[in-house]
Amino acid sequence: MSKRILVAVDGSEEAAEALSFAVAEWPGADLTALYVVNPADSTTGAEGGFPGAADQWYESATARGERVLREAAKSVDRDIDTRMEVGRPTATILGVAAGETEPTTDRDQPADPEPFDHVVVGSRGRTGLSRVLLGSVAEGVVRRAEMPVTVVR
Repeated sequence: MSKRILVAVDGSEEAAEALSFAVAEWPGADLTALYVVNPADSTTGAEGGFPGAADQWYESATARGERVLREAAKSVDRDIDTRMEVGRPTATILGVAAGETEPTTDRDQPADPEPFDHVVVGSRGRTGLSRVLLGSVAEGVVRRAEMPVTVVR
């Protein structure tokens, strides 16, 4: 049975490095690149904005996610699966990794109830106040994951 590796991608250089690392480190594994659309990134607010603003933001965010996943898949010299979810990044990565999350986007994605064996995430390496204010998805995944996690910096 092949090892199943989940790699979180967000379009950053650090995420690209994480994906490249996973490809090199586990050449025979089944790799899935996961992009998470974070509703907290919406600037419209629950009551604010103009009619249709939330829909426009969602369309833009999912288009960006599709672009990031397409570029991630093209950046490596092998086939990988891609998946996009909506939610808070840390919780969503952990839920997908544990096999607890059914696809939330309307893309043609089969449900993937099997847990992953390993998670790979990139880290920007923030420290001090910026880390406190911005949080760290990588740190949250490392602290709460029930499977091994590799952080690539």
